[in-house]
Amino acid sequence: MLEITDLVCGYGPVAALRGVSLHVGKGELVALVGANGAGKSTTLRAISGLVPTRAGAIRLDGEDVTGAGPQRMLRLGVAHCPEGRRVFPHMSVADNLAMGAYLRSADASLKADYERIYTDFPRLAERRHQMAGTLSGGEQQMLAIGRALMSRPRLVLFDEPSLGLAPNIVEQMFAIIGAIRDAGTTVLLVEQNAFAALELCDHAYLIEAGRIVKAGKGPELIDDPHVRAAYLGG
Repeated sequence: MLEITDLVCGYGPVAALRGVSLHVGKGELVALVGANGAGKSTTLRAISGLVPTRAGAIRLDGEDVTGAGPQRMLRLGVAHCPEGRRVFPHMSVADNLAMGAYLRSADASLKADYERIYTDFPRLAERRHQMAGTLSGGEQQMLAIGRALMSRPRLVLFDEPSLGLAPNIVEQMFAIIGAIRDAGTTVLLVEQNAFAALELCDHAYLIEAGRIVKAGKGPELIDDPHVRAAYLGG
């Protein structure tokens, strides 16, 4: 579904990605793991059109979308759930969800999707008229996920969904992401909790200093001595 080939991009004179290549098959959950500053978030931002590419190619279902802007990527079915949640703090939960659906027309399917989000996230239903900035960190992450799903994406990019959350909420977040994959939506997951990501994923890539250095099934990387020593505490 998603094919990245020899991608180079960065910020100013600094190259954050130095020839990244990876593949995400339709219906898969693929994890991208690595240390802070390795290029994980930049990879997602490049895919969604938030960071310009300098070289390489991004293809979605065989179509070259290199350099496409965020709005076009959203129209093509790519939703980005950003690091730090980035909800609109002075808007209600309901209005935040509406922002995720702003490219869609108001029809019966839109109403059904609101109800589906409220069913999947009962806490959001209880707080639908509450300002998003007053929610807990876990509730804001649920809202960010719900907002992304309101666009009816074919591919969701998750950037550090467990960041700053309590352990019991982290477990819930990973269960939700697994359920999104199980429902047929393709997922590319960037996550600092390498062990949880590798346990959950179908396939994984390890990125270091802007380059992919290892790839394989999740259990293969969990058992890899380098991965265990560097990212899994031995």
